[in-house]
Amino acid sequence: MLELNNFDAMKIGLASPDKIRSWSRGEVKKPETINYRTLKPEKDGLFCEKIFGPVKDWECNCGKYKRIKYKGNVCEKCGVEITKSKVRRERMGHIELVAPVSHIWYFKGIPSRMGLILDMSPRALEKILYFANYVVLDAKDTDLYVKQLLTEGEYEEACEKFGSENFRVGMGAEAIKELLENIDLDELSEELKKGLVDATGQKKIRLSRRLEVCEAFRKSGNRPEWMIIDVVPVIPPDLRPMVQLEGGRFATSDLNDLYRRVINRNNRLKKLIEIHAPEIIMRNEKRMLQEAVDTLIDNGRHGKAVTGAGNRELKSLSDMLKGKTGRFRQNLLGKRVDYSGRSVIVVGPDLKFHQCGLPKKMALELFKPFIMKQLVEDGIVHNIKSAKKYVERLNSNVWDILDKVIKDHPVLLNRAPTLHRLGIQAFEPVLVEGKAIKLHPLVCTAYNADFDGDQMAVHLPLSTEAQAEARLLMLSTNNILAPKDGKPITTPTQDMVLGSYYLTSGNVEEQAVRSFMDYDEMFKAYSTNNVKIHDTVNVLYRDEETGESQIVKSTVGRFIFNEHLPQDLGFVDRSKDKFSLEIDRLVDKKMLGKIVDKCFRKHGNIKTAEVLDYIKSTGYKYSTVGAISISMNDVIVPEEKWEILKEAEHKIAVYEELFRDGLVSEQERYEYVISVWTKATEDITKILVAKQDPTNSISIMADSGARGNINQIRQLAGMRGLMSSATGRIVEIPIKANFREGLSVQEFFISTHGSRKGLSDTALRTADSGYLTRRLVDVSQDVIVREDDCCTDEYVLAKDFKDGNAIVEKLSDRIVGRHSFEDVLNPNTGEILIYKNEMITETLAEKVEKLGITELKVRSVLGCKSKHGVCAKCYGRNLATGNPVNIGEAVGIIAAQSIGEPGTQLTMRTFHSGGVAGVGITQGLPRVEELFEARKPKGLAYITEIDGTVKLVDNKKRYDIVVTADDGDERIYAIPYGARIKVKDGEVIKAGDMLTEGSINPHDILAIKGPTGVQEYITKEVQKVYRNQGVDIDDRHIEIIIKQMLSKVKIDTSGDTNLLEGSLVPFREVEAINKEMLEEDLIPATFDNVLLGITKASLATESFLSAASFQETTRVLTDASIKGKADGLLGLKENVILGKLIPAGTGMKVYKSIEIDYETMEEEERLAREAELEHAESEETDKFDESNEVEVEETETTVEVEEAETEEVEE
Repeated sequence: MLELNNFDAMKIGLASPDKIRSWSRGEVKKPETINYRTLKPEKDGLFCEKIFGPVKDWECNCGKYKRIKYKGNVCEKCGVEITKSKVRRERMGHIELVAPVSHIWYFKGIPSRMGLILDMSPRALEKILYFANYVVLDAKDTDLYVKQLLTEGEYEEACEKFGSENFRVGMGAEAIKELLENIDLDELSEELKKGLVDATGQKKIRLSRRLEVCEAFRKSGNRPEWMIIDVVPVIPPDLRPMVQLEGGRFATSDLNDLYRRVINRNNRLKKLIEIHAPEIIMRNEKRMLQEAVDTLIDNGRHGKAVTGAGNRELKSLSDMLKGKTGRFRQNLLGKRVDYSGRSVIVVGPDLKFHQCGLPKKMALELFKPFIMKQLVEDGIVHNIKSAKKYVERLNSNVWDILDKVIKDHPVLLNRAPTLHRLGIQAFEPVLVEGKAIKLHPLVCTAYNADFDGDQMAVHLPLSTEAQAEARLLMLSTNNILAPKDGKPITTPTQDMVLGSYYLTSGNVEEQAVRSFMDYDEMFKAYSTNNVKIHDTVNVLYRDEETGESQIVKSTVGRFIFNEHLPQDLGFVDRSKDKFSLEIDRLVDKKMLGKIVDKCFRKHGNIKTAEVLDYIKSTGYKYSTVGAISISMNDVIVPEEKWEILKEAEHKIAVYEELFRDGLVSEQERYEYVISVWTKATEDITKILVAKQDPTNSISIMADSGARGNINQIRQLAGMRGLMSSATGRIVEIPIKANFREGLSVQEFFISTHGSRKGLSDTALRTADSGYLTRRLVDVSQDVIVREDDCCTDEYVLAKDFKDGNAIVEKLSDRIVGRHSFEDVLNPNTGEILIYKNEMITETLAEKVEKLGITELKVRSVLGCKSKHGVCAKCYGRNLATGNPVNIGEAVGIIAAQSIGEPGTQLTMRTFHSGGVAGVGITQGLPRVEELFEARKPKGLAYITEIDGTVKLVDNKKRYDIVVTADDGDERIYAIPYGARIKVKDGEVIKAGDMLTEGSINPHDILAIKGPTGVQEYITKEVQKVYRNQGVDIDDRHIEIIIKQMLSKVKIDTSGDTNLLEGSLVPFREVEAINKEMLEEDLIPATFDNVLLGITKASLATESFLSAASFQETTRVLTDASIKGKADGLLGLKENVILGKLIPAGTGMKVYKSIEIDYETMEEEERLAREAELEHAESEETDKFDESNEVEVEETETTVEVEEAETEEVEE
């Protein structure tokens, strides 16, 4: 077998008959599988032990040789080699066909490769292959021509006319094989190239397709006649098993049936040939053999699919590879793993941020091998076998050993669906009673978990390296920021927010109730009920270093809240004010987010984890103390409601009168009614907000951000307002009641439409969003940071993203975390504000904004010159850590997850614009999909191709917009009635500007504005959709996807290069080839930029393994095998499929040669270390400090993992 890590590429090609024979261990001659009496495989049958190896380890068929001592012997009696039964998964057989047959992939695929190389239509090929017509193989001196089709009648006529010996015809795959053998590829290639020079239209397309196939055969060394099969390979029997069911019946894989048909027909044909049967009978048998092989390779591709029992289609070899349950996606990309378990989750409010509660029984099973090893080491038992029994008997000291083993051994927790990388995190296990896993409440947001019965899976990292990675990269304390926008994802929620809000509420009065010497005294007074939580008090604070002191005035609650928070987060300017409380204000959810963010930027993740744990416990404690609950009486309906409703009804009645008099149209009436009710709803909401009592429990929940929002309060206390019907059109009868008053039957019925649509949308959205994520991952999976700087000369001009006048995304948001392309000068002083290639931090971005700089040249992945992947400078900051990105980071996957994960939150709604019924502007998820698939959008907008001045002309049935350029060039755009025109008469516009409302076709922008224009358009449009839903995503994620969509170019003229005209080639590759051409004074190729949708881009990837495991498996493999493609294994999927480490992070080639050297250490050092670890619990978190450094010394290519630092090594 191949050693799994010592090859760098994988090549695919057509197998010649000799190659197939060389794989085989013998010919399968009989269709029998096993003997039903002895249950042993039949000799020369589909399960033959002589061909495929023994069924039982070290035992031959006849039983002459048993046991390992005869290893490698071949039994003289039955011919079986004495070896392990595992070889039945590897050894192949073959079937020698009496008559050749064609391979259905190459004859039937689109386009038909066989048809292209022979210049025959697939229909003509079918007639020959299935014995309907003759084909002329040699015309000699007759009027016939080679490849001419003759029916039975025409053949007889020709025989009479020319004599049957003066020309030669053939039928079936034999004839096609001869035609293919006669092809001279070099000659054909020259001929096609000449033909292409003056060909046009369809003829040119056909010739270039034929040339592509011809060149593929030439360059790959494959021969065209190998598309015809003489020998059928038989896959190993353990991959098409046969098992006995209870009741003595057998269940078998469909492939066995399919192989059996082939063998039966082949054997029958052999007999017919031996007895010289009539031609017509043999033809029929050959056709049946052809069909049997077709069905084996791809059932259902030709004719009706062959069915088994119960009318179920049989699964052919192609079906074994295709789709979700095929070999690629089911077994190679997703495997089941050992050392894992799953259970229901419950909340663990007393856990530390880096811990999870693991049920004892589960831990015992997961850590079993480690416990057994420890038992032997401690001398409690003497061998592994007795250790196993010892553990299974649950002896009392097993639990002590479990505690010992579990220490410092992180476990991974995963919740399905894993939408982004935070769906798997590492925790230190803490043993708990019961059967449920305990989860820290703050990581719920990242997992999107709740405790209504969710389940989670636990996995155990086994090797030292895996444990180190889990601890240093995956521990929950390292996952405080979300990779999609770099903001904290572990912000406290719900009760924690409510508790903090309650604790810090209440105003600081002029007069303090009491004064205290220090915090402890104040807290004692609070604990003994001498002061209340919202009382204003004075507390004396001292600075230990300088001896200064000052009285600080605030509420008791705020003192408590601040006690364990760092007092240098930047909310108070400490140069002027040393003693004030850092957070002396009402704390709501937003404020908590800011606290976490600032703490992370200032103090790093360890301190932040501690602060989060403090906020968590304080929040829980004081939400219990506050005991906030809601009742019906908290829902107060404003008296002004009825006035507003009366007024709205009056307005509508007046307008209805106008409608009845025929003064306004139905559409205008409908729009007016909707607008009046919308305004009425808004007015009631405004009054609700204005009249809110700050002590009202419902208001407290909404204001603090713990639960609910103003819209829900509106439905409880105001009015429900307008609802949409099943079609998505708004019903003009509003629901005037609210939930406090209760709905009438009619109102209830109207509201059911919208509610049901909401539920069904959610179900659909989840599936759509998952599929979008899958396509995004596939297109971007090979984008990895591969070098530090590509020294590009391209940049992106960052400025505010505007939609009309509204700002979609500010300049400062767009430049944070990127590197500047050039020195940026302060416009007032002229000094350098940001240096070239300097990372732009939040502080610098704020300065840029304050100085009024409106645009900035920044590095971007879109201009990155790296041959594969991107460079660290073009990418910028890693959002998940806040540091510059490391080489080896899989930024493509992160980008795909960041766009896909919030996809579920996007609405499905297609918005009907008033005016034109039916022409909707797509929004939400479908809009994102439309953009990434580069489809022609619904509700297409007209755009101008030139700069110029607008003139509007009304032509009864339509508008003509005439755009005249300064040089007199004129373009006329015919706009249908009903479209909303955006430009005014005499307005000056630029190329690419919209003339009417709607969405622009991205391909038009590419043609007019080039790649930069289309990059900006797609980024802006995707951001618009997400920002409307309140989801922030960093531009760079979208840019990576667009980079992949624009990575290929279409060759226009090939010049002196070997590139084929009309073919899609990676842009960087063409760039390099053209550079060589210019250096040698040859003609370079010309090309057009193309924008590929993400599905097309995934299938057009250089890696055939990645494309085949994505979609259209058979088409991809057909194409790749003819071209003899080699997969360079640069992406992640290819390596996962082959079971190699992915080329990201520590699996990169750069680190391949590194050896890990574990330094031994003295006994006393180890004891000292253990004593240190048992030290005060407060220092527990320090174990996760970055001080677990793994030094990579490139010079000696060894990594010294010092045992003093990483204790796991010791095990």
